[in-house]
Formats: sequence, C-alpha cells, structure tokens
Amino acid sequence: MEIRTDLALERAGELEEGGGLPRGVSVKKEHRHGTEATVVTISTKAGEGAIGKPKGTYVTVELGSVLRREKGSFDGAVACIADYLRGMLKLPNRLPVLVAGLGNREVTPDAIGPLTADHILVTRHMVAAVPETFGEFRPVSATVPGVLGTTGVESAETVRALVERIGAAAVIAVDALAARDTGRLCSTLQISNTGISPGSGIGNRRNALDQKTIGCPVIALGVPTVTDAATMASDLFQRAGMEVEEEQLRKVSTGMIVTSGDIDRRVREIARVLAYAINGALHEGLTLEELTDLTF
Repeated sequence: MEIRTDLALERAGELEEGGGLPRGVSVKKEHRHGTEATVVTISTKAGEGAIGKPKGTYVTVELGSVLRREKGSFDGAVACIADYLRGMLKLPNRLPVLVAGLGNREVTPDAIGPLTADHILVTRHMVAAVPETFGEFRPVSATVPGVLGTTGVESAETVRALVERIGAAAVIAVDALAARDTGRLCSTLQISNTGISPGSGIGNRRNALDQKTIGCPVIALGVPTVTDAATMASDLFQRAGMEVEEEQLRKVSTGMIVTSGDIDRRVREIARVLAYAINGALHEGLTLEELTDLTF
C-alpha cells in the first residue's frame, strides 16, 4: 500500500526499518537554541528514487514543545527555524524576497500558508518610497495566491509572474503537508531547499514551485496538518501489534483525509511561529519585541 507522506524524515525512517538507507541519503540529528531538528540530505539519483524527493536538504524541526507551551520553547523554535532559513537562503541583505502563503484560507488544515503570510513584515514598498529611512531593510513582499478552484490560476503561475515583475532573488513558500504519523500533525516543520509540490501528500499534486518553474531558488516551509485515513489505520494496527494485509486496507480505503480535533488552534499557533521565524531570518537585527510591534 502506498504510504502518503510529504516528510522526507518519514520516508527515510521507513527505509531504515526496511534494511537501511541507500547510498546518497544521510540522516543527522541536531539541536539549535534548545530545539531538536533532523537533517535528511539526498545527494544521488538513487537517493532521489528511494525517498521520492529531489536532491537537496530537508530539515525537520520538532515543534511539539511549542504546542505544549513549554517555557522558552517559542523563542527557541523561532531562532532555530530562522537559523536554518538563513543558511538555505544565503542572500545579501539588499536582495528582494517573496513570501508565498500557499493553500486555501477557508479550509482550516490548509490555511497555515495564508495565516503565516498575514504577519510577514513587508518592506518592498517602504524601501522604494523612503530609501533614506528604510534602505537598510531587505525588500520583502508577500502574496496569498489562493487555490486553483477559486482563482482559476495555478499558484505556481501567480508566483512566477510576481517573481518576474518584482525581480525576487528567492521565494519562501509556506504550505500544509501530509504526514504518516498522526503525532506529527502541526508538531513538526519541514524546511527544504528543493521547492514544493502543493497537494502531493494527499494525491492532489499541483504544479511544482521550484527553481526550474519559478526562475529563482524556492525555500519551502511545510507543516503536516492532515494524514491519509488508510495510512492512519495502518499505523494504528502496527502500534496494537496486529497484522493487516495491505490488500485489505486498499479495498476499504476511500481516499479520506483526517486531521486533529483542535486543528484550528494548532494552525494559528504554528503560523505565528513561522511568521516570526521568517521575519527574523529576512530582517536580521530586529528583536522579537520589535517584530511583535511591527507585525502582530
């Protein structure tokens, strides 16, 4: 049975359980600012085939402590994510960046991109209008392109047009993902330097946003908010020590997608973390207090 997940870490975990990682795939655990992260690196074609993702770096940041509101977890998570973002962007401060909040604002599990974009510190217009005051800021723009069903336009088409118009040197795309493990819903973040294919985790793959299609580097921030019902059933059976034939699950699977009962709270809280982290990465030198005054 196909196990639907957008997380490179989960794919790598399946391979390790099944006999080991292939050449060209490495997994390394790290800690930054008190926050745990796991870096999956894919460096060969064989690794691409095994993981099902293009060559690049995939960082999974653990955010469970933020949802539990443990002391210092929010500041640590923001600093950790900002560090990885800066490392992947590698852009001089003056180069413009476009932040794209992907997804459907009207569907709670899919709203994390738009909610994040709502609190991005946009500065492009200020840098252009009053350079003597805002010239030290990076020109940052934000967009919420919506979804094909309501706009008639693919997100990739909208983002590409904006990149060409404003001359963005990089895009940061924020989107909802699918996970295999229900424990990861809104409690992990995947950061990758390979772009993103909206909807791929639930079998609704749209046009990819990556350097080839957009024309500049695309850093993707993805948060798993849903899981496939058949995948969840498979995991529950395994945890209970019960064996179920894959063919049986195929027959009863109806393509249902499930999420957590408190997804609205989780999405709002994690979107807030992402917005602070993106703002901190793009506008170095601003404190959390200053970012709060400017964006929240």
